[in-house]
Formats: sequence, C-alpha cells, structure tokens
Amino acid sequence: MHTMWKGTISFGLVNIPVKMHAATENKDVKLRQLHKECQSPIKYQKVCPVCDRKVEEEEIVKAYEITKDKFVMLDEEDLKAIKKEQGDKAVEILDFVKLEEIDPIYFEKSYYLSPGDGGSKAYSLLRTALEETGKIGVAKMMIRSKEQLAVIRFYENILVVETIHYPDEVRNIKDVPNIPEKVEIVTKELDTAKLLIDQLTTAFDPEKYTDEYRDSLLDIIENKKTETTTPVTDKKKPDNVTNLMDALQASLDKAKKEKTKPKKKTTTAKKTAK
Repeated sequence: MHTMWKGTISFGLVNIPVKMHAATENKDVKLRQLHKECQSPIKYQKVCPVCDRKVEEEEIVKAYEITKDKFVMLDEEDLKAIKKEQGDKAVEILDFVKLEEIDPIYFEKSYYLSPGDGGSKAYSLLRTALEETGKIGVAKMMIRSKEQLAVIRFYENILVVETIHYPDEVRNIKDVPNIPEKVEIVTKELDTAKLLIDQLTTAFDPEKYTDEYRDSLLDIIENKKTETTTPVTDKKKPDNVTNLMDALQASLDKAKKEKTKPKKKTTTAKKTAK
C-alpha cells in the first residue's frame, strides 16, 4: 500500500513514528470527452483572456481575491516557508474524547496508520489504550499544504486517522432555506412512521450496499468493447486544392472586372507653330 505521509504522533512523552496510507478510494467510472468528428480527447489549456494565449506553468503566480477583481499576490517562497514550518511539527494529540461526541458532519476522509521504523511497541501501546478506554485522540497535522484537524482512533486492530472539518467550515443551519418550524404531528401518523422504522431496522452490513449506477455503466462499457474507436492521430491539414481553386477563382473574377472597366480616353493637343 502506497505511503502518502511519514511523521511522528506524540501523546504526552510518547513519540510514535508512523506512515499514513489512504483508507478509501474513489470508484467512480471516469468518462473522457472526445471530439465527435475525429474521436480525439479534448484538451484543456490555461489561457489568459487578456493576452489571448496559452500561459505556461512558470508564468503563473498565486493570489488571493479579497474583493471582485482585487488580488493580493502571494510569494511562492513565503508559502514554502509556512509549509516547511508546519510540516516539521510532529502530530500532537491535544485531547481525548468519546467518538459519539463528534457529529458525523465533521468527518472528511479516512487514512490508515502503520508504525514506522522502530515504532511498533509505541504504536501497539496507543492502539491498546484507545481500544480499552473507548476514547479517540484529537490532533492537528499537515496534509497537502493544509493544517488539518483530525482524530486518531482504533479500528479493527489498526490506528485510523479521520480528518475532520474545523467548526467554521461547517455551514450554519440557519442559512438553509425553507426549513419548517415545529409542526403539529398527528399521533397515528407518527406511530405508523415509527413502526415502519422498526420493521426496516437491522444490523449495519456495508457489503449489502452496492453502487447500482456504476455497475450498470460498467455493463454498458463491457458490452460495447467490440465497438471501440481510435482517435485520428494526424492533424487535419489545410486543403491546398480548395485553397488553390479559391485563389484561381478570385483571380478570374478580378480579371473580369478589370476587362469590363471603361478605358479612359486620352487626347493629344497638337501645337501649331505660327
């Protein structure tokens, strides 16, 4: 499994070298966009609308838009300094809390943790302590240039990091439109709804849930494998024959106009000598 981050997790005076691995993967079926005429993949380029040309990577700088069309330019060296300063910090567990105290709306992405070199004993110590206390550790760490709030918890004999949103990243429910106030509910309707919930209640088994849309899409792709297409590799060249005919026709039209123009009469005045 690919290691995407190496670092140290500390709680109290205990330091644990760890490696981080992605715990989940996106299984979406990615579709490409082709040019219908020649079946070539469409390319997207970074273009400056003012200069009206493609912009190379070295010409691009970062900026923050404070108001519409007003930017604060950011120096790449400053960004690197901040990244290094935060990246050099160990992941420190700040608090221990109960998992049920954190609403699922805060959770973002999961990562597996494995012990780094010489870290097996300390790793096992934290894993067992979390398992037996039923607590999770709240920590901060740097992932992809962002200081991320995270929790570290026990899961099936492994330590897992769950990145979670900061409170100001969770939108206020008061901003959601058209939420009804407390409505009088008919007792019979409520009892019927509860009965339905009871009848559909079961133990959670993730294996029973599948992405039916993805499966259907993959079936279509499998059935169409005999109808594959290959993009045109040669760029379309200008039609020289057409261009030549256009030029000849234009020349002919010009010649006809010149021929039909009335000629200017020239008069010569004869001088008579007295």
